Amino acid sequence: MTIQLPDFKGGFRAYEPRQEPFAATSGTPFTSRTVFSAAHVVADPLADTTPDSAAAVDWDATLAFRRHLWSHGLGVAEAMDTAQRGMGLDWAGAAELIRRSAAEARSVGGLIACGVGTDQLTGPATLDEVRAAYEEQLALVEESGAQAILMASRALAATAKGPEDYLEVYGHLLRQATEPVILHWLGPMFDPALEGYWGSSDLDAATDTFLQVIAAHPDKVDGIKVSLLEAQREIDIRRRLPQGVRCYTGDDFNYPELIAGDEQGFSHALLGIFDPLGPLAAEAVRVLDTGDAKGFRELLDPTVELSRHLFQAPTRFYKTGVVFLAWLAGHQSHFTMVGGLQSARSLPHFARAYELADGLGLFRDPKLAEERMKNLLSLYGVTQ
Repeated sequence: MTIQLPDFKGGFRAYEPRQEPFAATSGTPFTSRTVFSAAHVVADPLADTTPDSAAAVDWDATLAFRRHLWSHGLGVAEAMDTAQRGMGLDWAGAAELIRRSAAEARSVGGLIACGVGTDQLTGPATLDEVRAAYEEQLALVEESGAQAILMASRALAATAKGPEDYLEVYGHLLRQATEPVILHWLGPMFDPALEGYWGSSDLDAATDTFLQVIAAHPDKVDGIKVSLLEAQREIDIRRRLPQGVRCYTGDDFNYPELIAGDEQGFSHALLGIFDPLGPLAAEAVRVLDTGDAKGFRELLDPTVELSRHLFQAPTRFYKTGVVFLAWLAGHQSHFTMVGGLQSARSLPHFARAYELADGLGLFRDPKLAEERMKNLLSLYGVTQ
C-alpha cells in the first residue's frame, strides 16, 4: 500500500510506509553522556483561545510525554524554546509548567533542568529590571528542585549597551545561584531578537565575553548549551572551557559528530530534535556508552536529514514539525499548538517530515501515523 504525498513542486509522489517501528531497548541510565531532550507542550484543543490569549495546556498529555522521555533514560529540559517560550507560552504558563514537571520528575526519579529567562517583562526595561526578572525565575526553578538553565534574554539584548552589561548581570546571577547552572547561548536563527548577544554581532568577540563570564564563576557553571548551528565554533568553545565545565550541544544540524567527540573531548546534549528522536537517540547513546562510536554514528547519522528538515529556515518554526510528529506518533490526540503555530509550515513540509520520520521507524504504530497523515491530507483537499 502506498500513500500519495505532495512534493515541493506542486506534484505528488508515491510513498510506501514502513511496517515496523524502530526497536528500542530499556531505559537504563547513560554512563558516558548527560542527555536532555527539550520537550514540547501539548495544547488543549478544546479551549476557546486565540493566538493573542494565554496558552491553554493539556497538562495530562504534556506530562505523559515527559514520562515517555524519562522512560528511555533521557533528561527533560523544561520550559525552553521547544515549549514555545516567547512564542505562545508566557511566563505564567511556563511557571506552571516548571512546577508540574519538576514535581513529576521527583515522582519518577527523572532528570530535569528548567529554563530561567525574563519573559515576564513586556516592554522596555532597565538593567535592574532585567536582573530582577531573572532572579524571580531563578528562585522559582530552584524552589521546584530542578536545575536552572539561564536562557538568553530578549530584554537584556535590547537593553545592554555592551559586553560589560552582560558581565554584570550574569555575574550577579551566578553569585546568588545555589547550585551550578547551565548557561544557554541561543543564536538569532532561533530568535532574531537575540542578535548581538553578549554585546557584539561579531561571534568571536561574543565568544570571548561568554567565556569571560564562565571563567569568573567556574564553580557555578555546570555547563553551557550552544545553539549557533556551527559545529567548529562549538568545538572551539568546548576546548576553551575551564576544567569540569561541560558543553551541551544545542546544534540540531551537527549533533552526532559533536556528541561522539574527538581526541580532545566531546559534547553532552540538550536538543530539541531529541523530542521526536527520543527512543532512537537513547539507543544510540547506550551504544556509545559501550565505547562503540562507529555504531553510535550508524544509528544517529541517518537522523540528521530529518533534523535539518525540521530546523530549516525560519528555524524558529521547528516546533511545528516536532508537535506534528508527536501527533503522528500517538503521543497526543490532535495537531493543535499553542498560539495556533500548527499553521507555520506547509503541507509539503509536513509530508516530507512524515516520510523521513517513518523511514527511521520513529512511529511506534506506523499504521496510525499513516492514517493521521491521510487525514491531514484530506483536510487540505488531497484524496487518496
